[in-house]
Amino acid sequence: MPSEKNLESVTQIPGIFAAHATNEAAGTGCTVICCPAGATGSVDVRGGAPATRETDLLRPEETVDVLHAVVLSGGSAYGLAAPCGVAEELERRGIGLDVSVARVPIVSGACLFDLACGIPSERPTAEDGRNACATALDGAGVPLARGNVGAGTGCTVGKLAGLERAMKSGLGEDVECAGELVCGAIAAVNACGDVIDPDTGEKVAGVRTPDGTALADTVEVLLGGYARMPLARTNTTISCVVTNARLTKAQATKVAQMSADAYAHAISPTHTTNDGDTVFVMATGAVEAPVDVVGALAVRTLGRAIADGARQATSAYGYPAARDL
Repeated sequence: MPSEKNLESVTQIPGIFAAHATNEAAGTGCTVICCPAGATGSVDVRGGAPATRETDLLRPEETVDVLHAVVLSGGSAYGLAAPCGVAEELERRGIGLDVSVARVPIVSGACLFDLACGIPSERPTAEDGRNACATALDGAGVPLARGNVGAGTGCTVGKLAGLERAMKSGLGEDVECAGELVCGAIAAVNACGDVIDPDTGEKVAGVRTPDGTALADTVEVLLGGYARMPLARTNTTISCVVTNARLTKAQATKVAQMSADAYAHAISPTHTTNDGDTVFVMATGAVEAPVDVVGALAVRTLGRAIADGARQATSAYGYPAARDL
């Protein structure tokens, strides 16, 4: 199937709604991806320091087979308050799993560490989650903003040689099509390593040379024994792959596992003990497609979304962005 890009944002995939809450002054925010009708959900967690909500429920052997929202949030573990607000807003609108006496929205999420940017005592709240969810549901089809927004507000990369040689990153997005099959990805890129364009192999952002004017190589820094992680376990690239494919939970889990390969294509090194890398999948069920085709397309779109997160960022909080070099 030939691939040709013809969608601008995941919000143009029928049944998918997404928006941000951004606290620029505090250097943090959250991003909400909603599927009110319910998607088949899955997750793959490969980083050594994750902060997550409702990931066990997404295992293929568990009985709940619907996912109403994924929340990507800053604020480290404190950011887990944001999904609570999303659940409250979905419940207010009558969206959720019918359990006879109530509707319970199924909301999964993951957080990244951005406390070194802005004001560390201010983190995404339940109110931020509610607001982002309401904005998403009330703004059908509005393309998602990218860069220093939502979960990408306080993202940085290239930190193995110290924060003084790190760079600003942000939130990226990409959508790819293969016939009727669509896969889109949203990624908040907060890796300790370098970001690489998976199509060209070009380094986009990461650890800088000691004089700060060019890009060094994080792997070489690591192998040379100069790694100096100032804050351990404080990095994470968190993402959500959205597809219109019809998948079972087991098939969605396989797609999530394949999607994690995009991290290896676009981040070096990746899945370290200092990263909490997490990939969610939401499948709306509109199109029949082979699982391997869905997985391959998901890898492509997620890798490009990660590179986009570094390219769309602007300098902030003392960190230069790729466009500055």
